[in-house]
Amino acid sequence: MAIDKRLQDAINRQINRELWSAYLYLSMASYFDFKELGGFAAWMKEQAEEETAHAERLYDYLIDCGVRATMQDLETPPAEWGSPLEVFKETLKHEKKVTALIDNLMDIARDLDDKKTVAMLEWFVKEQEEEEESVEKVIKKIKNAGDDITRLDNELGERK
Repeated sequence: MAIDKRLQDAINRQINRELWSAYLYLSMASYFDFKELGGFAAWMKEQAEEETAHAERLYDYLIDCGVRATMQDLETPPAEWGSPLEVFKETLKHEKKVTALIDNLMDIARDLDDKKTVAMLEWFVKEQEEEEESVEKVIKKIKNAGDDITRLDNELGERK
């Protein structure tokens, strides 16, 4: 099945953004590991794995459509934050940006009346809703934990 070049290019850009998201979350994990917050680091490593899986899902879709997935440069992610709360606020901001990118992909697919791509992207729309909700819950927990985040660090380390 052929895919419109505009949509192919947009999906390739999204692959880059998903891989950059994984890169960002690994940077956040490193920040947490350095601060000896292994549970927070584990949460971010799990998040990085999910983002890589998202990129692979888009990659596989392009291959299934008979076109090539092309890798692009990844910019350097931030490396320093002021607190766990700041990290998760940045995470929420980033996830909202990714949601907007997925919405844009959906708009392009709909404009092209590409029902197969619309159906594939519906999974991503739902996934982004879950991503934002998950981060919002952690932000709330950090705020409720106050200065004692040890219990929360342990809880986040159990994420599967």
